[in-house]
Amino acid sequence: MARRKKLFIFDSESIHFGEVPRKVGKTLLMVLLYMLLTFTLAVLTYLAFSLVFRTDTERRLRREIRMYERLYPGLEEREQLLGDAIANLQHKDDEIYGLVFHSGAPGLDPMADLGSLSMADSIPDTQLVDYTKNKADSLLDRSRAVEAAFRRVFQTLSDPDRVLPPMIMPVGDITYPQIGASVGRKINPFYKAYVFHEGLDLIVARGTEVHATADGIVTQASSSKTTGNTVHIKHAGEYETVYAHLESMSVHVGQQVRTGQKIGTVGMSGQAFAPHLHYEVRKDGVLMDPVNSFFASVTPAEYANMLYMSVNTMQSMD
Repeated sequence: MARRKKLFIFDSESIHFGEVPRKVGKTLLMVLLYMLLTFTLAVLTYLAFSLVFRTDTERRLRREIRMYERLYPGLEEREQLLGDAIANLQHKDDEIYGLVFHSGAPGLDPMADLGSLSMADSIPDTQLVDYTKNKADSLLDRSRAVEAAFRRVFQTLSDPDRVLPPMIMPVGDITYPQIGASVGRKINPFYKAYVFHEGLDLIVARGTEVHATADGIVTQASSSKTTGNTVHIKHAGEYETVYAHLESMSVHVGQQVRTGQKIGTVGMSGQAFAPHLHYEVRKDGVLMDPVNSFFASVTPAEYANMLYMSVNTMQSMD
């Protein structure tokens, strides 16, 4: 190991040689110059290396950039087309809700359920591109299907010969918790077995007024052991409504009634588990589900709850 050379100077007064003192400032300057030179050489070496050689990561990123450059024009066109389709559907939604529900359509963001995109910075870009493309295609397909459905609805409504079914509630001031079992296989409260239920149970207090749900002629106003006091009304378009388990009847056979006219009161005559109105709707003799026509009488949220209750109530009241 080489030893650092020492410098000596002759002192004429003391007549002997002494070591030359080292200057700290000069030493620090030399160290700084050495570090600067080393850093400069390192930077120049890195730049030269990066210009000549490329890493796997750089090559992958360059491929992704080229792919995005090819995909972007198509995605931009799809986004514009999707925006136009959504705006068109929103306009039609407003018209439908205005005509049917007499209210504005709810504002729904079709992209609100993306969920995973809230962590977009942790998802690979290729996955985001594929997801966006598939989502755009799916929404475009849905928009075409909804538009076709709207066309069928408008075509049906514009038919002057088309007769709509009875669409009002037979009893007033009813909320979704009062909706009972609807059409289908339900548990009979007396036999404790599944039987086919032919109507919709509306659970209201005894004595509540029952109203005709459309203009028509009373074809039957009688009593039986099973349905109790029952009124049948024939309507235009070959529709028929049935009101069973009444406590009293206010109409007679052959009488012409108007929409909303009182025809009786709620009771539990016949084979009834509790006071309620058993309501049926038929078209050309074919049984229909009455709850499907109530959407014109309540708010959309209330109607959705009514549908849920009618489907999920498994025990009938008669």
